Amino acid sequence: MTAPLPTRPDGLWADDLAVGQTFISRTVDVSSDDIVEFAQRYDPQTFHLDDAAARGTFFDGLVGSGWHTAALTMRLFTEALPIATGIVGAGVDLTWPSAMVAGDVLHLEGTIDDITFSKSRPDRAIVVASHQTLNQHGEARQRSTARLLAWKRPD
Repeated sequence: MTAPLPTRPDGLWADDLAVGQTFISRTVDVSSDDIVEFAQRYDPQTFHLDDAAARGTFFDGLVGSGWHTAALTMRLFTEALPIATGIVGAGVDLTWPSAMVAGDVLHLEGTIDDITFSKSRPDRAIVVASHQTLNQHGEARQRSTARLLAWKRPD
């Protein structure tokens, strides 16, 4: 098989990447309205929906869903690491060391940890990228290691 058509003509191919290469995203502001809107649609738990009702819960106030954090992380990841054929996931490990809160200004910082070209299909590779989603105080809201499928630049 040849490489799929690029979804980003200006994007990076597997052979453009290098182990140790770093990437940093833009920032995104998180408001209480954003947290509640996401929760109403996807994760309707008290501590994601209402600050007053969340008092006395584990979080003792309104916090963003981990899945909201993951969705914002994915947005920042796709922008900061513009793979030509898109971010095609082959697996991910993620943790939420602390909860996202209203007023957070998030950005992503990452590193290419490994690139392994397939022996049977040398036109493609598994790229391992670790990244953190940090707030304005440097507090990690999410840590992730993603395995991505990427292709060599077509001839």
